[in-house]
Amino acid sequence: MPPLPFKPLLLAGLLLAAAPSFAQPGTPSRAGTYKDVVGEVFTVRGAQRLPAQPGDALQPADTVLTGETGSAAIVLRDGTELIVGPRSNTTLVRYAFDATTQEGNMLVQLLRGSLRYVTGLIGKLHPDKTEIKTPTLVVGVRGTDFIVETP
Repeated sequence: MPPLPFKPLLLAGLLLAAAPSFAQPGTPSRAGTYKDVVGEVFTVRGAQRLPAQPGDALQPADTVLTGETGSAAIVLRDGTELIVGPRSNTTLVRYAFDATTQEGNMLVQLLRGSLRYVTGLIGKLHPDKTEIKTPTLVVGVRGTDFIVETP
């Protein structure tokens, strides 16, 4: 059988098509997006402290820090809204959401400041899998819109 002149091109095409499957396991995924940012707002990701801008990604384990007059509105993939007030330290400790099955869970930790939470699909469909934690209490989400403050 004569050699196929397009064999190298076919092989290259197959490798490119399979490229997404070579992604590193455990690569952080986008949990949500900054919708609005006012004043000093930073995302702490690992050892990096990044200035936040509208459209920036928020990943699981990221911390949001706001300055004296800073605030941020974040929309998570399930539609949950987090509005972080001034002088706040908030971490998205855990976040998982499967848009196909609508299964998910989240844990948000507010160490300082204020946080307004507006329920998305996880809170509506799986309220038992949604928690807001502060240094003094853990809030199990049963409502649709509330504010948590801690000194």
